[in-house]
Amino acid sequence: MRIRPRAGLGRILDDLGTTVLDVAASPGHLDAEVTGVHIYDPLDELIVAEGAMVLAVGVQGAAEICALLARVPHAAGVVVKLPVDVDERVRAAVLETGVAVLGLTRAASWAQVAALLRSLLAEGDLAEPGDEGAHGDLFALANAVCALLDAPVTIEDRSSRVLAFSGRQEEADQGRVETVLGRQVPERYLRLLDEQGAFKRLYQSREPVYIELPDDSVINRVAVAVRAGDEILGSIWVAVREPLTPQRQRALADAAKVVALRLLHERAGAGTQRRLRADLLSTVLAGGADAAEAAGRLGIATGRLCVLAAELTGPPADPGGRSENAATDYAADHVRSESERQRFCDALALHVAAIHPKAAAALAGSVAYAVLPLTPGGGEEERAVRVAESFLARVGPRHAANVGVGRLALNLAQVARSRADADRALRVLRHRGVTGQAAGYTAVHFESLLLQVADVAAAEEQAPTGPYQRLLEHDAEHGTELVATLGAYLDAFGDVNLAAARVHVHPNTFRYRLKRLTEIGGLDLGDPDARLTVQLQMRIFGRRH
Repeated sequence: MRIRPRAGLGRILDDLGTTVLDVAASPGHLDAEVTGVHIYDPLDELIVAEGAMVLAVGVQGAAEICALLARVPHAAGVVVKLPVDVDERVRAAVLETGVAVLGLTRAASWAQVAALLRSLLAEGDLAEPGDEGAHGDLFALANAVCALLDAPVTIEDRSSRVLAFSGRQEEADQGRVETVLGRQVPERYLRLLDEQGAFKRLYQSREPVYIELPDDSVINRVAVAVRAGDEILGSIWVAVREPLTPQRQRALADAAKVVALRLLHERAGAGTQRRLRADLLSTVLAGGADAAEAAGRLGIATGRLCVLAAELTGPPADPGGRSENAATDYAADHVRSESERQRFCDALALHVAAIHPKAAAALAGSVAYAVLPLTPGGGEEERAVRVAESFLARVGPRHAANVGVGRLALNLAQVARSRADADRALRVLRHRGVTGQAAGYTAVHFESLLLQVADVAAAEEQAPTGPYQRLLEHDAEHGTELVATLGAYLDAFGDVNLAAARVHVHPNTFRYRLKRLTEIGGLDLGDPDARLTVQLQMRIFGRRH
């Protein structure tokens, strides 16, 4: 495996076409390497990696553009919603920094352009040697077909999701523009195609199909199914105003075979690449002699790292339709759970990659781990926690999860410690029974230590002793609530009225119980050491033993 170079700015603009992005001010060249996408927020700390595309949300006017350019001199480009106010100050700033200013069509949302850019950057990140030979990536294939047919092209899966698209999409219609921006054919156009019987004709034919559409705002299409034997993998769609010539029909049919090979190759390689990434990241997290080589193959930074450990907290959604075969249901549940965890890990990988282009994430068992490089500046663990909180906020509607964050690792040798920290912070959240929470190890350090002490006590079959043991035995024998009374008293810091309210008894009743437990347990509540001892035992052994 090797890491392919990131896409250049010029390549990305060629792929997207002027439908989405146009150059508003150029430093004279567009060959800057693009390493990632950063969404600018004036309320957040501005830490932009070298080569990032900065999506300047809310930035308007020449003065604001110049101010942003001065703050991101190492970015590959700054994207501003059209119309872009370009004057002599902006042109001078672009020449001084070498950062291009690009205009984003008003029809596109920031989320759409971020997804488009990330998909282009992710294309082939962990390709095998020779991948870009005869087949190339899907975007290159789409552009090749576009050149052959002299018309804009999309490559779509069976669900009409866009896998890749060519340039020149601005020559098509509004439906194609919406399709490219949303990476999905809009519902109303799917209905239109279905009413025309387009999909039935497409999937029944092994040759390109010409589809005439009755809507005057939409130009016609030629489509061909992408097949592997009898299996339909997807389709190629060409926006045309008239049927293709026989020669171009044959070229499209041949292109479908090449796309089929590429899709089969990607499908076969996806699982292998995921396993490889998981193995490499596990090597980095474990530390040792091979960590440096594994980190190099992943392309992650070698210093100032934080490890994030993320775990789903709820069961996967049950689609219903349970069979009468318990073994079949168990297997289906296992597959569904594994798929859900992988989608969750993919979301984490995408999120951290947007923060830093050299971040990496992989699934190890039920936990998704991410290694996040952080720029110097202090408060690294707190910044990593904010990244985790942002991730949980984004995936919350789809995935209930928690994230533990390890302490800062200043070198690869300390990454194993950061991973252990993250696991311990995650365990604390699991023990609390919460969901949708992120915690740094430093913030839950003592809680984690208590859980470790409880592990030692359990392993050595240790049991409560002294006053706490006597109170537990009395409650078990007589059905009393002395331990609960003691716990409420200590939790309320000795406030009898508050403690009585928490256990729903009258304060006088509570005082009587308090007196009884001191007599039965032989506990001196006036002694701070005695209070600490019994509190620790309650935390280590639990209030029911």
